[in-house]
Amino acid sequence: MPDTRLTSMAVDRESMIPPDGGAAGSLPAWAVASPTTAVIGLQWGDEGKGKIVDWLAARHDVVVRFNGGANAGHSVVVDGQRHALHLVPCGVLHPGTDNIVGNGVVVDLAGLRGELDALEACGVDTTGRVWLSERAHVVMPWHPVEDRLYESAAARVAGAAAAVGTTGRGIGPCYADKALRTTAVRVADLYAADRPARIARITALKNATLKALAEVAATSFDPLDAAAIDAAVAADAAALAPRVTDTARRLGDAVANGRRVLYEGANACLLDVDHGTYPYATASQTTALGIGSGAGIAGGAREVIGIAKAYQTRVGAGPMPTEQVNAIGERLRERGREYGTTTGRPRRCGWLDLVLLRHTVRLTGATRVALMLLDVLAGLPSLKVAVSYSLDGRAIDAPPALAEDLARCEPVYADLEPFDGSLEPCTSVDALPAAALAYVRFVEAAVGVPVSIVSVGPDRAQTLLR
Repeated sequence: MPDTRLTSMAVDRESMIPPDGGAAGSLPAWAVASPTTAVIGLQWGDEGKGKIVDWLAARHDVVVRFNGGANAGHSVVVDGQRHALHLVPCGVLHPGTDNIVGNGVVVDLAGLRGELDALEACGVDTTGRVWLSERAHVVMPWHPVEDRLYESAAARVAGAAAAVGTTGRGIGPCYADKALRTTAVRVADLYAADRPARIARITALKNATLKALAEVAATSFDPLDAAAIDAAVAADAAALAPRVTDTARRLGDAVANGRRVLYEGANACLLDVDHGTYPYATASQTTALGIGSGAGIAGGAREVIGIAKAYQTRVGAGPMPTEQVNAIGERLRERGREYGTTTGRPRRCGWLDLVLLRHTVRLTGATRVALMLLDVLAGLPSLKVAVSYSLDGRAIDAPPALAEDLARCEPVYADLEPFDGSLEPCTSVDALPAAALAYVRFVEAAVGVPVSIVSVGPDRAQTLLR
């Protein structure tokens, strides 16, 4: 079963951080004072961002998505109703917030319309509250086809390991066209007089490319119909037109007027196209470094909350030095309910990797860390964390650039005292068992920033602030 309490893909607002900060009696200053806040995943995703993002959204005026596409997101349950959000920022569920889909996002138009329609059908008023950047790039119908064919062709030519393991939603090809430019479509292009001619020209180029890829992949390909694509795009453009604007200017005005802004990071740091475990990564900038370019504003966020599990998980291909393909890994998977929310695919599990966590904390400028699912570690007979690597007999304390080198890294572990029993009754960080508190403090010392949130269970009072 999927972990519907804490994964970034599923969040129940009844399990949110308490409005008064729980047993502490009031919210700490960091939770209320910062005019700009970002929530960024520090691992390979599924860290529990949704729980923190949704809670913070209620305390901000503007919520911004600045990267990624419909391959990321989360679900939020409000009054028993589940809302699936992949492109719309979760602030939409909080009346009075503005919600911006920034220029750094690649947008599936039909998917965005579907999300908005579903929200309206559930009684969520999105009129004048959800804004789409005119400079955002559009995931066109050829992009998912291209995505799948590239994966199939690569696997056929060089073996299954050559495939990156994408979601097949066309995110990578859309970002590739953004850089290529001649085959790109931006939201603003949807309203240009030459749109039909532009789409016809690009469709002809894509048909040639896709036919060649299909031949390499030894599969069939039916040419795309430019007129049908243009008709669909025209309908989407007309429906979304009231929401299309210069979002960078709108965001700049909001900041100038003292409105509180929350930047909602998609994916996670280790999937960053520049700084993640490339090429087993996504196609956008997933750290706080991407805020400026993806939202169109200088300065980023003053408060950056990095989200990390108390252990390590990964989905799909790519190196994972601390993976435990044994009883420990199985126990983490079962206790943490580490199965994909949509696919049910089991996640790879292992010990917390402090080499990677130090890297991502530094990289994204995290000012504090939220340590999620600490309760999953309770009862393990031993407890380890990776503090460094050995590569070809040489000690290193940062991840190498090449994925094949990272795959050869041998973790150097620190053994920590295990802790037993349920952590769920704990009402403050200081009330944790001594060994659990020592684990939190060890992580804090290793990464060099405060661990300000500790999650020990699914209920409202089981997410502890300090």
